Amino acid sequence: MLWVAVSAVGLGFLIALEIAARRYGEPGPITDQAREVIFAPKSGTVLYVSMALVMVVLTWRQRFIAVGAAIGIDVVFWLVRWAVDAEMMYGNGALWVTLACAVIAVTRRTGRDRVLLLKGVGLALLLVAGRKTGYTWLLITSKTRPAVLDQYVATADHALGNPSWLVGRIVEATGTVGAEVLNWVYVQLAVAAVIVALYQLRNVAVERCFPGHHLVRTFLVIGLLGPGIYMLYPVVGPIFAYGADGGHWAVANLWPNTPPPVSTPHPMLFDEVTPRNCMPSLHTAWAAAIFIHSRKGPRALRFLGAFWMMATLGATLGFGYHYGADIVAGVVFTLTIETALRSLDRGWDRPGIQLVGYGAAVFAALLASYRYLSMEMAQHPWVFGPLLILAMSSVVYGYVRTTKLWERTPASAHLPEPRREPQPELV
Repeated sequence: MLWVAVSAVGLGFLIALEIAARRYGEPGPITDQAREVIFAPKSGTVLYVSMALVMVVLTWRQRFIAVGAAIGIDVVFWLVRWAVDAEMMYGNGALWVTLACAVIAVTRRTGRDRVLLLKGVGLALLLVAGRKTGYTWLLITSKTRPAVLDQYVATADHALGNPSWLVGRIVEATGTVGAEVLNWVYVQLAVAAVIVALYQLRNVAVERCFPGHHLVRTFLVIGLLGPGIYMLYPVVGPIFAYGADGGHWAVANLWPNTPPPVSTPHPMLFDEVTPRNCMPSLHTAWAAAIFIHSRKGPRALRFLGAFWMMATLGATLGFGYHYGADIVAGVVFTLTIETALRSLDRGWDRPGIQLVGYGAAVFAALLASYRYLSMEMAQHPWVFGPLLILAMSSVVYGYVRTTKLWERTPASAHLPEPRREPQPELV
């Protein structure tokens, strides 16, 4: 019943986004995904890494067959597109194999095997659907939020030393090579996520069940809740609000060479194209989730998680996509969600409830301070800067302390109470 309810809610959410996108003359997530069965996908990499999530439930022989079939189908699509001079892109084969696994699960599998394969297909399609819904959400933010709050965040960012301006100059100094590496890491975030997820799900085919908590769950919840904050706190980012990419909508062409002057902030109108997707930084949130989940892996996986975290921070700031305040909020956002999901898996207890409540309170306080105390933060950076870092660090410390406590005291199994036999009546 839980899976049915979640599926019904998810389908209703997709239909609502489809209707909203159609109102603005754009295809919604359902249409966008359906067309990729035949037409060139936007990202073939995402479709292949999604197919990898299905393969965790398959045997090695079935995996080789699935990969071979996907590549073969893609080769056919390539030849047809080359012959008719259409847009070239791979990934249709991976989507066909994923859909074929769903059909096989319904028609050829029974019992636990059917449920397991459907869960694998569900994870894969959720990852793809999450990307599609993200595009639609960004469209909605640009159409429904004409005024942005960049001046408030940029003013508050003086308390952190304007890190986007600083890192932007560092990235420029590294030249083309540094920018290309950071851009690849930024764009291919899903690749690192699937590598970590595949390690966590490596025993699914043998144990015939999924672990209670893994990275994909955190990824999906971050992507589900984050756009809602975009609607409440629309921000476009320094490269648009203070850089050349903003055109005549920008306050001035200041990024990354000249930090903005401290002046009274105001909401500012912006175009109906640029997404309001800065507060909080979801790229930072996802990279932090990858870092957290890679800590239990081998050394190479831990290095990968640390590298992706640092490179993502460098890209989000160095390309002018985010302010430092977005990064702080993104870290608190992730740790709060991660704590809630872990508590949901192991059972709610007092430390988990306290940390989720505390993280939510800190996150709300950060957003409120950026909006209503930005001038005070800019005028007293040596007071508010350490306070911002201390607030974020307190959530990090609380998370580390709580998870270590959970490791020492694992969740107890909830066993049904023994049935009480009726006692004979005394005579």
